[in-house]
Amino acid sequence: MTTPASSSPNAPTPPNRSAVAGGLEALAAPSARVVRWEIAIVLALSLGKSAVYAIVNLIDKWTQAPLSGQTTTLNPALDDRQYFDLTYQLLDIGFALVPVLLVLHLVWMRGRNPLRTFGLDFRRPGRDVGLGIGLFLAIGLGTLAVYAAGRAAGVTTAIVGSALNEYWWTTPVLLFSALRHGLLEEIIVVAWLFDRIGYLQQRRAGLDPSRPGGLAGADGGPRTWASGAVVPVNPVAVLVGCAVLRGAYHLYQGVGPGIGNLLMGLVFGAVYLKYRRVMPLVIAHFLLDAAGFVAYPLLAAAGLFGT
Repeated sequence: MTTPASSSPNAPTPPNRSAVAGGLEALAAPSARVVRWEIAIVLALSLGKSAVYAIVNLIDKWTQAPLSGQTTTLNPALDDRQYFDLTYQLLDIGFALVPVLLVLHLVWMRGRNPLRTFGLDFRRPGRDVGLGIGLFLAIGLGTLAVYAAGRAAGVTTAIVGSALNEYWWTTPVLLFSALRHGLLEEIIVVAWLFDRIGYLQQRRAGLDPSRPGGLAGADGGPRTWASGAVVPVNPVAVLVGCAVLRGAYHLYQGVGPGIGNLLMGLVFGAVYLKYRRVMPLVIAHFLLDAAGFVAYPLLAAAGLFGT
């Protein structure tokens, strides 16, 4: 079955459009204004909103009592009844991932495979897992050190990794929660924002997104990596800006976790710029949160959390 628009093989192709999988047409290259609106909307629906709430929450806590005497629970129970609690937990996780689907959809609509573009596929499992574990170990030790320093300085609340009751589903839900955070933060704050801010930087530099590009920006088109992700003109600015955002939406835990996550953002962003794959970051983030959530009782007993 053919589309009614251009059944002739010699029919002209609409300008600024290209074929994508499934016979669909990619949308025209967006203007800088459209991209800025997309960034604003996605962040307002997800981690930008979280950053605003985290800052307000930090001010609220700071004006009530010393942070050192307060507690932040990362995975609270949402209902006293077991299966309603389970239902609310799964709904919370599922709806939190909708902005991730949105950004993947936006990339797909413009003619790129988002999984391949951002390195979220399984083409290099060995290197991705190895790098992810290495980041987990390095960042994990650093996180504990920053947390201990923040507690000693009185600028970090006591962190409770999980306050869920012990049910048969508790550990799986905590693992799903860890995966949710890994996907949400690394796809939006690293892969997608690096790509979109890089696009804005290239437009400002005079590169025409409607013309063919490539690794060297051939023919005046945008410079891209082999994966198709846009190369930032000023990667340091993108790296620092996204790291600040990551730190901001963790401020509800106190100043220490905000600084720690800013540093984590710098490391993760640098790794992404070097290897151009977000999968190792998702793996590392999942392992960090899984350890903090599931192993919380052991960490607390060892005096590493909740004290």
